[in-house]
Amino acid sequence: MPRRKFAWEKLSDDELLKQRLSSLRVTVEGTWLEDCVGTLHEELEERGIRLRPHTWISSEWFSPGDVPGIALPFYLAHPRLMKLEKKMMFDVEGGTWRECMAILRHEAGHALQHGYQLQRRRRWQQLFGPSSKHYPRYYRPNPASRRYVQHLRLWYAQSHPDEDFAETFAVWLRPRSNWRTRYAGWPALKKLEYVDELMSEIAGKRPLITTRERVDPLSKLSQTLEDHYKKKQAFYAFTPPKTYDRDLSRLFSADPRHHRSQPASSLIRRHRAQIRQMVARWTGENQLTLDAVLDDMISRCRELDLRAVGPEQKLVLDFTVLVTAKTMHALFGPSRRKWIAL
Repeated sequence: MPRRKFAWEKLSDDELLKQRLSSLRVTVEGTWLEDCVGTLHEELEERGIRLRPHTWISSEWFSPGDVPGIALPFYLAHPRLMKLEKKMMFDVEGGTWRECMAILRHEAGHALQHGYQLQRRRRWQQLFGPSSKHYPRYYRPNPASRRYVQHLRLWYAQSHPDEDFAETFAVWLRPRSNWRTRYAGWPALKKLEYVDELMSEIAGKRPLITTRERVDPLSKLSQTLEDHYKKKQAFYAFTPPKTYDRDLSRLFSADPRHHRSQPASSLIRRHRAQIRQMVARWTGENQLTLDAVLDDMISRCRELDLRAVGPEQKLVLDFTVLVTAKTMHALFGPSRRKWIAL
C-alpha cells in the first residue's frame, strides 16, 4: 500500500515546527505501526487472551486508566516526523521494530490491567503493591535488584506497582523469552508465574471494561510542534553541577608545555555524538540530558584551557567512562532523578 502524502512533508524543520499537532492527520493504519499492532494482537491471540487493545495516535506513548487501549506517539507514523524527533530529542523512542514491540507489550500489560481490573485482586496487590499508590515524580532504582524483571530502560519496573506488572507481563508475553530460565532463582520469578496463572484464568474471557475511548487523540491537540518540543525538552532540562573540573584536569592537561596539543574541548566536540549514544546505551539515560552534560564539560575544558595529550582513542574511551560514571552517580546516587511515565 503506497504511503499517504502530506503537504507538510516538504516543509523545512522551522516551518514544520509551526504546524499544529492536529494538522498532521497521521494514523496507525497504513503505516508500519499497523504491522506492529497486528503482531501484538497475534501474540495475545496465541496466548488465548481475548482483549485486543485498540490504538490511536497522540503526543506520546500511554495507556489511560480504565481504558483498555494504547496511544502511540505521532512521530512514529511518518519518516519525516521521525527525522524531526531525532533532531529535537537525539533519539526516537520506539523507532525500531524491536523497540516498538517492546513498548507495545508493556502498554498491553496496562491495557489488560485496565480491561480486566486486575489490580483489584488480592494476590496482585500482594505481589506488585497497591495500584492506588501515588505515581512518583522521582524514583531511584536499584540495578542489582532481582525482585523486578528487566525490560524497558532505567529499571522501569521499580517505579510503580502498575509499571512492575506491565513490565512483568511484557517479559511473559515476548515470544521465546525463556523467562523461567532467565529468572530462575530470582524473587521476580514469583511474579512471572503469577502472570502465567492469571493469563490462563482469564483466557477466552470477555474484559470487564470494553470502552473504545481515545484519550487525547491527535485531532484534538491544538499545540504546535514547537510548543510540544519546548515542553518535552524542558522535562529533560539539566543544570550540570560544577564538579567536573577535578576529573577533567586528571584526564586532560593544563600544563603550559602542552599548549600546542589539540584543545580537549575540540576532541570532545568531534566525538560528541558517539560518546552520547554510547553512554545512553550503557546507562539508559536520555540523550538530550547527556548532551547538556557534554555541553557543560566542553565549556569547562575551554575555560580551563585543557589540552588532549596522548593517544586520541584512549582519551575518548577514558572520557566516555568518566561520563558514564558521572551519569550512574546522578541516577543512583544521593540525588533523585526525574521519572518518566510511559
